[in-house]
Amino acid sequence: MMDEEIKSKIEIPETEEKEAESLSPKISVEKLNFFYGRTQALKDISVGIKENQVTAFIGPSGCGKSTFLRCLNRMNDLIPGTKVSGKIYFDGTDIYTRDIDLSELRRKVGMVFQKSNPFPKSIFENVAYGLKIQGVTDKAILEETVEKTLRDAALWDEVKDKLDQSAMKLSGGQQQRVCIARALAVQPEVLLMDEPASALDPISTAKIEELISDLKKNYTIVIVTHNMQQAARISDYTGFFFLGELIEFDRTSDIFTNPKNKKTEDYVTGRFG
Repeated sequence: MMDEEIKSKIEIPETEEKEAESLSPKISVEKLNFFYGRTQALKDISVGIKENQVTAFIGPSGCGKSTFLRCLNRMNDLIPGTKVSGKIYFDGTDIYTRDIDLSELRRKVGMVFQKSNPFPKSIFENVAYGLKIQGVTDKAILEETVEKTLRDAALWDEVKDKLDQSAMKLSGGQQQRVCIARALAVQPEVLLMDEPASALDPISTAKIEELISDLKKNYTIVIVTHNMQQAARISDYTGFFFLGELIEFDRTSDIFTNPKNKKTEDYVTGRFG
């Protein structure tokens, strides 16, 4: 059903599958609907996202993947004229209640965007930015955190001697890893990644994918990607979106080799999309 390149990437040891299945969801979504004005972008989405796993969402352009991702930390609130119904629970707390602290939610559920967006500041200031916003001024803490998160983002060895240089001078792949380090510096629990490698060359893409696989030891990662091979390489679970609906959600191995829905099968085998 699926080409051999993808099949070869998704053989997961049975013990790992059983361990993952026993995990409780870090984020639970129940009957989520989302509207841009009168246009419904998401239709009755229900899914559980497990802790310390990589969950990928695939599907054609405009099918609701990125809209769904932004619902998970309420980034869509910033868009005028939107409306949402349903529930999203983060560690058992409904994030759409009125008394939720949005800044704290977005600290815990960080985001990395499709296009790297470093600030026109030094590498050090980029990574330390979130901490300073939170009021951290201790130089030793800032230096320790910057080094740790740049190491976590697999960038320290490349930039340790030029932390005072502008992040804008780095390559695209390095800029994206600075943005990942910036997100990690405020100690999130979940990292949302919207097409984080789509603008990068193959070598930089491979570094980002390797990084994602390493980061799941300490973070829950949700990634939107148009690249099915990428989803197969790095994710534990995959969901297929089509026209605002979550058509199928399962272990990545099952989505790509034994999908239950005909639409999923048609998409992953290249019959449409």
